[in-house]
Amino acid sequence: MTKAEIFKTGLWGNNVGLVQLLGLCPLLAVTSSTINGLGMGIATTVTLLISSFLVSITRNLVPNDVRIPVFVLIIASTVTVVELLMNAYFHDLYLILGIFIPLIVTNCAIIGRAESFASRNNTLDSVMDALAMGLGFSLVLVALGAMREVLGFGTLLRQADLMFGALGANMQITLIENYREFLLAILPPGAFIGLGLLIALKNMLDNKQAEKIKTLEVQAAST
Repeated sequence: MTKAEIFKTGLWGNNVGLVQLLGLCPLLAVTSSTINGLGMGIATTVTLLISSFLVSITRNLVPNDVRIPVFVLIIASTVTVVELLMNAYFHDLYLILGIFIPLIVTNCAIIGRAESFASRNNTLDSVMDALAMGLGFSLVLVALGAMREVLGFGTLLRQADLMFGALGANMQITLIENYREFLLAILPPGAFIGLGLLIALKNMLDNKQAEKIKTLEVQAAST
């Protein structure tokens, strides 16, 4: 598989949130706003990158009998570093994301990529795969967070200062003035509905692309 194929697969074709349906706990729980989704996405992507890199460079040193415990140890150590950094530099956002930062250790997407890809491929391909998977997951987090924020609060980039500090104080975009909050979008049922809509949109786009390719193949065969 070429690096372009690896990137395309992780970003779209085998997207963690929309296709594999892994990591749904943080995906559904923290995406009440765009910034929350972005913060969780960055934390997950950094964890994926570091853990996949470490698993790849040690894959020939770890006996098969203990590879899963070693992978979990690597991921847990990485998450601890990410958690400490977020607590130090993004403390308010860290408090909002709460328990879901340390729970990255149990994210099936991360241990799954360590086992199925990083432990079987070279370092560069493993890092590329981790980056694509992390970006794909982050895009779903941000898209779902933006959707729920618009419907729930009528804004975009609400509380951007949690991530961007003073620079983010003026980043909030108010789409609807004097908007009355739509509670369903903010609550957990809104997350399930929003994710379902995103999955449906992806499937629709994939089906249209497949039909287009099929039509082109038929036209090419008839000429």
